[in-house]
Amino acid sequence: MKLNRHISQQSALLVGLLFLFACKQEKAVDDTPVVTAPVAQSAKKLPFYKDISVKPGLHFEVVSWGKGVDSVGGYLLLMSDSLKNDFRSLSVERNGIITDAWNMDLDNDGNPELYIELLSKKNVKDLNVYEYSGNSFNKISFPPLSSRAKKTYGGDDKFTIKNGELFRSYPIVNSTDSTQKNGSTKMLLYRLRGNSFTIDEITE
Repeated sequence: MKLNRHISQQSALLVGLLFLFACKQEKAVDDTPVVTAPVAQSAKKLPFYKDISVKPGLHFEVVSWGKGVDSVGGYLLLMSDSLKNDFRSLSVERNGIITDAWNMDLDNDGNPELYIELLSKKNVKDLNVYEYSGNSFNKISFPPLSSRAKKTYGGDDKFTIKNGELFRSYPIVNSTDSTQKNGSTKMLLYRLRGNSFTIDEITE
């Protein structure tokens, strides 16, 4: 009889310990914070990100950041050459919203150029251009529109690439009222020689 009582007591103690252990385990699981991958979280907060592959092993990444006003902040140009185990970066102040980025070799000198398209105003676009050569990013000034072209320019411009050439097009507006469009389109062709742009007007 005493043996049965002793076994019953031990069983009750064991059940109690198991129950207590289970409660602690459940609490530990409930209290464990959910860890989200920092890369995924960071990517959601970036206004712009693009990975540009130039050739096997050679990549450029364009990363925009900034809080508050969308048009104010900065961006990074990141170069990674895994074949040469070489990594470079450039930090640039940003005045505008990055809408696109791409690479070209417009002057055919073997050095890639990065084109950063920014919406500088509500409907006005601009380009920041950097050539990567000599293990560094070298800024190339992108020319503004001429005073004559500005008279019929009202924004809504588009940059396009056709057959390895860079074009800019925009609807022609009334020179006295930039809100009135006449149905015609201005097309400009940009050429690059010696790190300097030239502009030719294309007649349709």
